Amino acid sequence: MAREMSGAPAILPLAVEGLTYTAGEARLIDDLTFRLEPGPRTVIVGPNGAGKSLLLRLCHGLLTPTAGTIRWSGGAGPDASRRQAMVFQRPVMLRRSAAANVEFALSLRHIPRDQRKQRVAAALAKTGLADVAGRPARVLSFGEQQRLALARAWALEPQVLWLDEPTASLDPAATRAVEAIIDAIHAGGTKIVMTTHDLGQARRLGDEIVLLHKGRIVERAPTADFFERPQSPLSRAFIQGELLW
Repeated sequence: MAREMSGAPAILPLAVEGLTYTAGEARLIDDLTFRLEPGPRTVIVGPNGAGKSLLLRLCHGLLTPTAGTIRWSGGAGPDASRRQAMVFQRPVMLRRSAAANVEFALSLRHIPRDQRKQRVAAALAKTGLADVAGRPARVLSFGEQQRLALARAWALEPQVLWLDEPTASLDPAATRAVEAIIDAIHAGGTKIVMTTHDLGQARRLGDEIVLLHKGRIVERAPTADFFERPQSPLSRAFIQGELLW
């Protein structure tokens, strides 16, 4: 059963049927049907151009599909957008302090002003950024900016958090810090759906793995099964580092 956060009705499971997205004559997402249930962390892997980032943007509502449906539980419809958040590979930092970046996100969701200060402080503390709260966000290191993007999303108390390659440009220490934050967000009841090129990271963070190739789901399985007993020849090739065309 989906957990309700901040008193809001649960928006999961998410049912996707016949999802298709085309650009010109290219079919980038090809007739996908699947469900996302609350709980397990879903990690989407696949070669460049597989459609991973595009799929997240479609599900999050940033793009309109060419065909197919995306249905949230209980008919949440447009209201579902207020109960989810997304962090991109290269997050955009506003020209203001770290704390003000988080506060602005809360203001956009119409969080009452008297609640914002506490939620900003909590989010920065949980992401290890309390000491840089007053520093301009754009002068922070890239690793700090990514943690700030996570703080900004976490403060919204989303039921679903979409993460698009959140550690792609980070060094190992910064990657570990971001992974720890993702684990903590998941432990708090948020559904994590993320993309990664790092198969080690997929093993560490994923409860289930989805392999996407040419806009189609090749295989979806629990993490141990996917890596130890892949069912598809394409999955075996991908795990072994072979190119998928």
